[in-house]
Amino acid sequence: MPILFAMEGAVSQGILWGLMTLGVYLTFRILNVADMTVDGSFAAGGAVTAVLIIKGMNPVLTLLFVFIVGCICGLATGFMNTKLKINILLASILTQIALYSINIRIMGKANTPLLGSPTMMSGLRDLTGGALNNTRSSLIIGIVVIAAIIALMYWFFGTEYGSAIRATGSNEHMVRAMGVNTNNTKIAGLMISNGMVAMSGALVAQSQGYADVGMGTGTIVVGLASIIIGEVIFGAHFGFWYTLLSVVFGSVIYRIVIAVVLQLGLKSTDLKLLTALIVAIALSVPVIKTKIDRRRRSLPGMNLEDEANTRHKDEDLRRAEDDTSKLIPEVK
Repeated sequence: MPILFAMEGAVSQGILWGLMTLGVYLTFRILNVADMTVDGSFAAGGAVTAVLIIKGMNPVLTLLFVFIVGCICGLATGFMNTKLKINILLASILTQIALYSINIRIMGKANTPLLGSPTMMSGLRDLTGGALNNTRSSLIIGIVVIAAIIALMYWFFGTEYGSAIRATGSNEHMVRAMGVNTNNTKIAGLMISNGMVAMSGALVAQSQGYADVGMGTGTIVVGLASIIIGEVIFGAHFGFWYTLLSVVFGSVIYRIVIAVVLQLGLKSTDLKLLTALIVAIALSVPVIKTKIDRRRRSLPGMNLEDEANTRHKDEDLRRAEDDTSKLIPEVK
């Protein structure tokens, strides 16, 4: 039974962190850059929502301000990268380091509890008369938010400007040759990405009942692990919307693995090591699979379709040579 409760909590947390994973996917796969800003913007989202809730703002309304704060974080990284010509990795690390101090400034301390304060989860629990606990409330709210964000992403990246952002990550030089300002598309992508990451941090803070300045540590690794797990297990078969869903499912699977391992007796201090191992294994799976496929093709009789195609080509070539020889008269 304890492991079942742990699984339920893991699924709800995986959904809430799935929004962060979508933000990381936007920079890592669509823009094709490694953005370390997310470690700071995730904590910034938790800090802003905690302070605003304590000040009396509606928990749902705080998400709007959290998204704006996350966009500002992405804007800072994008400005340093595109205008000051600082390498994107270094620019994001600089923003991440600065956000540590800024988040403490926002909260006034390193940790802000939300015990006794209204949150989206407690509001849903009160709305149902206490029928839902905090875990199930988090799960329902997470599903609703994720569904809305995926629908918005699917619509936006199908527009002209959204397609320009996607094309910037695929071939920046071609997009620039078509007259698109790639600096602006990069900044827009970074802003949207960190806005979603900050919203994820806000939801996680409301779910766990506190915001901490260090809650975003290792966020980029968790996001990459979730993306790779989703891609390896589910692949990309039915279009962009399916890819976004697979990324969220990867986040859920990652949290389930963590919960099961903890129930089996692993210390919480070993989670970073476990995360690194999961990422390494997930990254190596496609490479191993490719090597196995190549070895299978090299074995005789294993790739019958290719052998049949080659045989048919040889027969067609021989037949063409015979027809040509018939057309050429014999020289006596």
